[in-house]
Amino acid sequence: MGPQPDRTARRRPQRSVVVSGAKRQRQTPGRRDGNAGEQIAGLPARKAAARLLAAVIDARTPLDGLTDNEHGHPQYRALDARDRALVRAILVTALRHRMAIAGLLAKRLEKPLPPNATALSHILHVAAAQILFLDVPDSAAVDLAVTHAKSDPRTLRFSGLVNGVLRSLARAKDAELAPALAATSEAPQWFADRLTAAYGADRASAILAAHRHEAPVDFTVKSDPALWAEKLGGIVLPTGTVRVEKLQAGVTDLPGFAEGAWWVQDAAASLPARLFGDFEGQRIADLCAAPGGKTAQLILAGANVTAVDTSKNRLARLAQNLERLGLSAELVQTDLLDYRPADLFDAVLLDTPCSSTGTVRRHPDVPWTKTEADVEKLAALQRKLLAHAVGLVKPGGRIVFSNCSLDPLEGEDLYRAFLAEVSDVAADPIRPGELAGLDPFLTPEGTLRTTPADMALGAPAISGLDGFFAARMRRAI
Repeated sequence: MGPQPDRTARRRPQRSVVVSGAKRQRQTPGRRDGNAGEQIAGLPARKAAARLLAAVIDARTPLDGLTDNEHGHPQYRALDARDRALVRAILVTALRHRMAIAGLLAKRLEKPLPPNATALSHILHVAAAQILFLDVPDSAAVDLAVTHAKSDPRTLRFSGLVNGVLRSLARAKDAELAPALAATSEAPQWFADRLTAAYGADRASAILAAHRHEAPVDFTVKSDPALWAEKLGGIVLPTGTVRVEKLQAGVTDLPGFAEGAWWVQDAAASLPARLFGDFEGQRIADLCAAPGGKTAQLILAGANVTAVDTSKNRLARLAQNLERLGLSAELVQTDLLDYRPADLFDAVLLDTPCSSTGTVRRHPDVPWTKTEADVEKLAALQRKLLAHAVGLVKPGGRIVFSNCSLDPLEGEDLYRAFLAEVSDVAADPIRPGELAGLDPFLTPEGTLRTTPADMALGAPAISGLDGFFAARMRRAI
């Protein structure tokens, strides 16, 4: 696991740490650089990156919230658009390759950093991410890290160590990076252990390897996937999703955005809404609906949709998305466990809040901000939500349960236990050949399971899916 929060740095004297093959820089007694050099180009961005990395690792704060342009961390919001993009690139890279970076840094220290040296650790990781993986001159990454260390009383005395470690890393990266990546699993131990227990060593390794690569961008299109694949510069997947390896423009600047021809949605996330069969004219509730990709799919397929979500802001975003797409649904803001409509639905789709471990390619902070206890807590919540959702559907109606977790505790195990415990619900297995492109992801029980190691298309940058589980059930007549 990552280093623990710095609770004693101000009260305990820091121990001397020696860097292999480098001299420690001596500081004049009593000297403090404070905010000297704050106006140096690029320094505020590196300071923000280190502060946000600390929030993720030490306080388990999700990265998306920290880098939200309206409500994110103040240091992040104080930056211009270019520096915000740099900070996000540094953080995503530092988290995606955290274990390899840690190993290469440790190799350059004669002894581990003391437990209270978390600020120093974050400065080193931010700089190492730039040196090893980003298009930043080594000299700039090193010099800015040294200046950063000098400006912080907690790290001032270690500025020489920062200089020596990072210059050594820069000299050796061509020879050492590939072996370090080959020998490292980029995950905290709890996460790697749960993947291995669920999928076996080989498949777990393949999933962790996929997490090192940024996910491609997937589009669900209203019609004519081949046409939009050509316009967007992508390919059509067997499931009908259009996939683009890397966007050449912002999403809002792409052809088809203004006219609402498509929306961004991972191919795996598009599968649960397809499991209802022919439901044209039926009343379907999309529970936990925001941001609305599945809602849009159901509307396009002819359903009369009620979209339910507990968050006012997320529901407002859903409404904006539907307006752009030229679609409409009944929107209900409420806690799902309090929702009791006047009339039961023909079917319900419950895509539950979960640990999001299936989205690590897009959100590499997830393994570092979640714990085993979180998985267990979320699985218990999902069980309650599923039991309530069953009561919202007519006898004989279908229930589709899904989430973007890789953990069986939130998927396969929960599904089996629920069927064993609840008498008025029966399994409704997905049949081979039932839907185009789904057969590779069907389990022997007739449920759906995808992982980032699935859908290999020849290159990591264009392959893979979010980790998803989906199961179909019917309420007893």
